[in-house]
Amino acid sequence: MAAGPWSVTSKRPPGAGAQVNDYYSEGPYWWPDPKNPNGPYIRKDGERNPARFDANRRDLGSMCETALTLGVAAFLFNEAKYADRLAVVLETWFAAKKTRMNPHLEFGQAVRGHNTGRGTGIIDTVSLIHCAVGTSLAAASGKLDVSLVSAVRKWYADYLQWMTTSKKGLDEKKASNNHATWWTAQVAAYATFADVAPARTMAWEHFKKHLLPGQVQPDGSCPREEARTLSLSYSSMNLDGYAVLCRLAQMHGEDLWHYETPAGISIERSFRYLMPYVAAPATWKKQQIHAYEPDKPVFPALAGLGLRAPELLAEYRKLPRSGSVWVQLADLLVRSSA
Repeated sequence: MAAGPWSVTSKRPPGAGAQVNDYYSEGPYWWPDPKNPNGPYIRKDGERNPARFDANRRDLGSMCETALTLGVAAFLFNEAKYADRLAVVLETWFAAKKTRMNPHLEFGQAVRGHNTGRGTGIIDTVSLIHCAVGTSLAAASGKLDVSLVSAVRKWYADYLQWMTTSKKGLDEKKASNNHATWWTAQVAAYATFADVAPARTMAWEHFKKHLLPGQVQPDGSCPREEARTLSLSYSSMNLDGYAVLCRLAQMHGEDLWHYETPAGISIERSFRYLMPYVAAPATWKKQQIHAYEPDKPVFPALAGLGLRAPELLAEYRKLPRSGSVWVQLADLLVRSSA
């Protein structure tokens, strides 16, 4: 109730070329070159540069977590004060002319000496899914101003249009790793929130024709994620994206949980492949340069529900759980299904 509101206009990068209302971030794994300190940055996979500009990214995450928290509170407790506070947060980030974020990510995950933004920056906006859920819950409570909800939905529709037509958006769509998974999950979520049916249908088809055959092996492994220096973390994060996408499809009567490609590849096998390692990270033998955080994944909860797999839900209940509202919402879904 006391946090925020936030705006991309509050903290600006020096000399980046972006306008004051443009979101801007720098790629996390890029560092100054010791051999050429003033030259182009070099990449160190899995090692985050603490000196990078990430103020907009952090504020976006805070805004979305707060929006989800307030939306859940408005829905569960049926009190106007939570929706009223959410309205301030949403108005500042999405609607007010002086403080709103422009609905594009042309300047996401820039790399000094290389570019002013990349398609990979779209991974930064995954948390906007949380904001959309929170706004939907508050709207369902009947206590959030309908004109503001309409304005926020319009912003999401505009961002969705940019994601699905811009060069950076299409580059991310064609990726062969978790970036394409989360691009598709975001498209499905924003198309659901803004009610853009063609984009939803496209997301289901992209899952069938590009994501599964391009990423997943017959045994359920995802080699592009396992090649990373944080291989278990990225494998788990990728499956979170798949689980969100499959649950959204289920909401619209499309069963992706059980879908198999003509070659027999399914995402169900991936969930079952990775679960033992999430439950016992020490048994994972591939590279993981920082400790895996088993309290963050939600895929065991969503997949357990979607596949009606009690064994996945049983393993999920044994995991430590973070205090994030996204994880708590997954816990509520599991509890309500018991």
